[in-house]
Amino acid sequence: MHKINRFFRLVLAFALLSTMTGCLHWLHAYQTYLQMDEFDRYFAVTSKEDFTVHFKQPKLLSEDFVSLAKLHASSEEHTGDGKRWRYWFRKIDKDSKLIAPEISFYLDLAFNKEDKITDWTFSNLFLQIAPPEFLEASFRSLGGAEINEEKKQLRAKADQMEKIAALLPKKATVIKQLGEPLEITDEEKQEVYLYHFRLDAKDIEEGYEDRALSEVRLMFDKTTSELIKMSGRFAGLKISINYRNFQEEDDKKVAGM
Repeated sequence: MHKINRFFRLVLAFALLSTMTGCLHWLHAYQTYLQMDEFDRYFAVTSKEDFTVHFKQPKLLSEDFVSLAKLHASSEEHTGDGKRWRYWFRKIDKDSKLIAPEISFYLDLAFNKEDKITDWTFSNLFLQIAPPEFLEASFRSLGGAEINEEKKQLRAKADQMEKIAALLPKKATVIKQLGEPLEITDEEKQEVYLYHFRLDAKDIEEGYEDRALSEVRLMFDKTTSELIKMSGRFAGLKISINYRNFQEEDDKKVAGM
């Protein structure tokens, strides 16, 4: 049954790609999506000061990423194995001016000599809003994700997500790292903190200038002060993680201690 489902998804992909421009870029992206079904076979994760996803059999080319994101990196560096791109995101105020002292984070992409993405790294500050245990679980959940053809998005099903026992960040800890938000929206059971970061991008494609702005929304539970959801757009990539979907039930947490 798994192979049958995989076959039909391939048929769907080629039918979808035949109607798109730049279809080869989407084909490489879809091949990477299919690899998510066997995460440990095709990927590895390391997490120390930062968080890195390693691509064991990479498919995506550097030009694929630029075509999909419509943005170029802040800096490029040649390495012995290929090259490395870095995307810098810097916090800005309501007047779009950089915050002083600077608060920033980065995403790195490493490419091999065949120009394929081999490593995707998230810096330490990013992990304050996307804890590594939950970030890894969200990557693993993409294997069974539904494809939204119109929006070109993947949406993982909550009932298929891996459950973990990690603790969620507290609001005070997050604010200590990110500083005060641009705006706070008070809702019945939660507060939504809005932050703006600007991508230091070169050669932004005309019509996509708005992608240089990253609006990051953090939702905190009023009762526990825990960070329960994060959403934002980073270098054209939309990320939304509902952390409660990955949490074990309280009785399982106790049983596993």
